[in-house]
Amino acid sequence: MGDPVAEYTARLQQQEREIKSLSAEIERLKNPQNLDLSSTGLDELREENARLKYRLNILKKSLQEERSYSSKSMTNVNQRLQEIFGDAISVAYPDLENAPLAVTPNQQAKFGDYQCNSAMAMAQMMKAKGLKVNPREIAEKIVQNIPDNELIERTEIAGPGFINVHLKKTFVSKLLTNLLVNGVQPPPLDRKQKVIVDFSSPNIAKEMHVGHLRSTIIGESVCRLFEFIGHEVLRLNHVGDWGTQFGMLIAHLQDKFPNYLSVSPPIGDLQAFYKESKKRFDDEEEFKKRAYQCVVRLQSKDPDFIKAWNLICDVSRNEFQKVYDCLGIRIIERGESYYMDMMADVVKEFEEKGLVELDEGRKIVFAPGQSIPLTVVKSDGGYTYDTSDLAALRQRLFDEKADVIIYVTDSGQAGHFQLVFAAGQMIGWYDPKVTRVEHAGFGVVLGEDKKKFKTRSGDTVRLMDLLKEGLKRSMDKLKEKGRDKVLTPEELMQAQQAVAFGCIKYADLSHNRINDYIFSFDKMLDDRGNTAAYLLYAFTRIRSIARLANIEEAALRKAAETCEILLEHEKEWKLGKCILRFPEILQKMVDDLLLHTLCDYLYELATTFTEFYDSCYCVEKDRQTGEVVKVNMWRMLLCEATAVIMAKGFDLLGLNPVQRM
Repeated sequence: MGDPVAEYTARLQQQEREIKSLSAEIERLKNPQNLDLSSTGLDELREENARLKYRLNILKKSLQEERSYSSKSMTNVNQRLQEIFGDAISVAYPDLENAPLAVTPNQQAKFGDYQCNSAMAMAQMMKAKGLKVNPREIAEKIVQNIPDNELIERTEIAGPGFINVHLKKTFVSKLLTNLLVNGVQPPPLDRKQKVIVDFSSPNIAKEMHVGHLRSTIIGESVCRLFEFIGHEVLRLNHVGDWGTQFGMLIAHLQDKFPNYLSVSPPIGDLQAFYKESKKRFDDEEEFKKRAYQCVVRLQSKDPDFIKAWNLICDVSRNEFQKVYDCLGIRIIERGESYYMDMMADVVKEFEEKGLVELDEGRKIVFAPGQSIPLTVVKSDGGYTYDTSDLAALRQRLFDEKADVIIYVTDSGQAGHFQLVFAAGQMIGWYDPKVTRVEHAGFGVVLGEDKKKFKTRSGDTVRLMDLLKEGLKRSMDKLKEKGRDKVLTPEELMQAQQAVAFGCIKYADLSHNRINDYIFSFDKMLDDRGNTAAYLLYAFTRIRSIARLANIEEAALRKAAETCEILLEHEKEWKLGKCILRFPEILQKMVDDLLLHTLCDYLYELATTFTEFYDSCYCVEKDRQTGEVVKVNMWRMLLCEATAVIMAKGFDLLGLNPVQRM
């Protein structure tokens, strides 16, 4: 026998080629310029068009079935329903171009599991064309043309034209079995892409503060998301490691540690060192002149000045790494200095294409539709952040060959990136229809007084101080719950770190990144409501069910392959459907980069599980002896499916659950 995977792959590729060919032929027939109506009857063309569409739909269905059969991936139920209803709409209304397609999960179980709401919008489209059709009639015609499929048990038309969809229990049970046998697998990937995420980006010689928290946490989770989907991800830390401030830092270094070239300077507090040099720069004219001379020597790459610069950068890197180690961040540093030698070529390219204007000695670039220009060269001949970011964009597009570039910075920089992206498109570096270049902006962190988060003295909160405070408070919480009495010292420390860092991350990610949010240790450590503390405890409890029932992992694995997952009880059915919405959540996050969607889903999954566990006995024990007398294995499998989805969700958010808490 041949390799079945190779056979399936060949058949899939052949069908995909045929689909493309048929699609192109249908598009050709739509264009009147391609038709010779004198020799070909219009009725014949319509008949041929209908035949092609029918054949195309058959091929799509066959292709989907082949993918389902040969793939271990989780099925995106919503996406599959959209394909089914999309086919039904195209057959029912073949002349309606770009018909709206809206399929969503139903919020109330009595109305079914999903709902197609396309009929009302289609009626509006037809009305605009002078056709008056009742939305309910449209819904009926759509339902009549739903192709045979493995998902839908039945449909109902409600209200003005809502199509309520009831899924087949056998289908949901089969998907849950697939999940347990194959694990949490990403959805099928049409093409592996190169994704670059620019995040964190602190400034050298300045300590990371709470303002860097959101970029670091959000950027890390975006990377984890795209990596899980199957893309190649490059994580970049665009640190501020170049500029005038390094002149004053080097001049101060020379004065304070004159033997820095032979003995590594013991700079204990770089923030204090920076403040000292800044004060001298502002107050001492002679020091200021020397600082500017140091900048010139640094830019000319004088070895002694490069060494001084590297020493300062290394002190900063060590401090940044302490934060990254706590938060489990993986990132590659490519500061502004990395792009220095590319800036002249960028300016030259804009000049050669006639896109540069002179303005009081500056060289500026106006992008289409933008009222503010980019300054690519200052009046003194120096470059700017605009030049640096243009050089970085170009390098990522042409050298890295990125398909997706995401910048994770505060929303205050949205205008700047809008200008940079517009300039990149204007000069022809990329087409937004082909390459995704996006700014994922976020709001600021507020204190409980609803003002920008500061210390009592009014200083910016140091990120390491915040993390240490989190560790202290999480230990207090664990001791309050008596966990220090039952956990070993090692387990207690693991739980402390999981709760502290998990709560800080989750508190950030559970808010819509676009909005500001209030930072409160009390709220984030609360084990009630949508918090990491609640979810981590819930996960630990779910994981303990099999252990308390003395069921080994091997027994669960075997049961997954042999035991049908029954979904007769309403809470079993509700939990099963909730588990299978995970691929829908992933797709939404890939589309909009809003990670709070996953947090909301995990909270919904945990509360849905609690409803199930309270109503459905997984393990039945003797009331007198406490011995296990019966195990409902299909329910144990629902427990396991919930746990594996939660574990993958935690991984995407950068949370680190422990077995005992």
